[in-house]
Amino acid sequence: MFDKRFFPRQVVASGGNRWDWALLPLVLALLFALAWGGSQMARPYELGETLPISLDPWMLPYYLLRTTLRMFLALGASLVFSCVFAVLATKYRATEKVLVPLLDILQSIPILGFLSITVTGFIALFPGNLLGVECAAIFAIFTSQAWNMAFSLYQSLRTVPAELGEAAKVFQLSGWQRFWRLELPFAMPGLLWNMMMSMSGGWFFVVASEAISVSNQNIKLPGVGSYIAMAIEARDMGAIGWAILGMLIGITLYDQLFFRPLIAWADRFKFEEGGSEDTPNSWLLTWLRRTDRIKHAVHRVTGLLDRSVALFRRDHDGTSIKARPQPPNATAMRVWDATIAAAVLVAVLWLARFIHTEVGWREVGHVFVLGLYTMVRVLVLIALAALVWVPIGVWIGMNPRWAGRLQGVAQFMAAFPANLMFPVAVLFIVRWQLNPNIWLAPLMVLGTQWYLLFNVIAGASSVPTELRYAAQNLGLKGWLMWRRYLLPAVFPSFVTGAITASGGSWNASIVAEYVTWGDTTLKAAGLGSYIAEMTAIGDFPRIALGIGVMCVFVMGMNHFVWRRLYDLAENRMHF
Repeated sequence: MFDKRFFPRQVVASGGNRWDWALLPLVLALLFALAWGGSQMARPYELGETLPISLDPWMLPYYLLRTTLRMFLALGASLVFSCVFAVLATKYRATEKVLVPLLDILQSIPILGFLSITVTGFIALFPGNLLGVECAAIFAIFTSQAWNMAFSLYQSLRTVPAELGEAAKVFQLSGWQRFWRLELPFAMPGLLWNMMMSMSGGWFFVVASEAISVSNQNIKLPGVGSYIAMAIEARDMGAIGWAILGMLIGITLYDQLFFRPLIAWADRFKFEEGGSEDTPNSWLLTWLRRTDRIKHAVHRVTGLLDRSVALFRRDHDGTSIKARPQPPNATAMRVWDATIAAAVLVAVLWLARFIHTEVGWREVGHVFVLGLYTMVRVLVLIALAALVWVPIGVWIGMNPRWAGRLQGVAQFMAAFPANLMFPVAVLFIVRWQLNPNIWLAPLMVLGTQWYLLFNVIAGASSVPTELRYAAQNLGLKGWLMWRRYLLPAVFPSFVTGAITASGGSWNASIVAEYVTWGDTTLKAAGLGSYIAEMTAIGDFPRIALGIGVMCVFVMGMNHFVWRRLYDLAENRMHF
């Protein structure tokens, strides 16, 4: 035996310590699962070939691996998209005028609309290979994740404290350094909570993304979504129960192995002078910090990534690009505004011609009235959800111990496929002879209310500890505490959650206002039921009209309601 005091640490740890050996099986199992799942996604496939889907519960671990892999690939793409969108929208006013309304339109387009456009193209990119269909499914999940994350990062970059911006100027940070060293770390806590919400929100659309119809062919990719779709077709409640159990296990695993370590690690980026007494913790992060070999490997990878992006830090002369705001060119801005106005005018003229020849102006008026019905439901439901979840989100966010305990529960509740509740709602409404115009409305917000909760938790968890102590010392209580302290603290995050919850509710109205179970169909007067009904009979001009009117309503609410609240949050209601 040897004494560690007489040997350098590098020699003693050359074979790794006990924490390295404890984590080694987990790391190897994860790498093997990723490699095997990836190989299954790229196997040969011809259009028309039937992919076997079994309701055997023993197949669920394999299906869970395939679904989770798709969702994480979509999450990575959503993160890259969010960074590019937020930087362009906050740094350049000209691009902001285009990108922000464009994002409003994209989040209001139903996921089935994206699928009908992109599936054929993806299949053509990878002929004779399953990877084309897999890319279509990943893109569909991406469309359910990206908009929430993009709005979150955009809101965070617009509300960076002024003193931090001044510090960046003093240190002469380049544009890339400012983003990498200041803006992204400042936005990290809120971004991580929105990534969790995006992962959970993706489960709502996993059935539509894995059961794809194209060229009169029904393609069911192996996954939990296809398993649920087959269980619903067979009315097999036992299989649905196994699917819910599998989802619970999967969400618990990626919460413990991915999100919880990231939340604990991101606590270092909180904007505060002192440390917090209660901080998020993760057993996996604790283990990683105690390892030698694995921690060294992680440092090598992060160092390589840091060097790989060094090209963005300097210009062609090798001198630092200072983070000094450049005044916009007035002539260029006028030309850009004129270009946008011309494009809008052309679009309006084309739409007027389409309406006159295909559907008629009377139909447009009728659809706008239906849109007003749906808008009232959305606003009332968002207001009621805010009254419930804002206080709960503030309490969870300001109690890190409870946040850690409830994090997995909140993810599972947000991930629970709301369409599994539709048969229960139909039976309840028919049994008690209730008004569908009222009692179908809660289904719209069933899967979108969690955007409010997760964003409010993110905002409350990032409140500086010294500010909490100041509120306690001043004896703030009751409505005064909410008006002067809590509401300003979470208001920017609340607006982000309200925007995404509102857009999601409009999207969910298509399935919530037109519900079918067996031979029973319930319909509520609204824009969502109009689109669903026109889709059922295949009236494509009226489907396009319904989606277009929905985009108008979503953009109008974002411009006249949520965007003004964004400006209020940026100028007054934030710390």
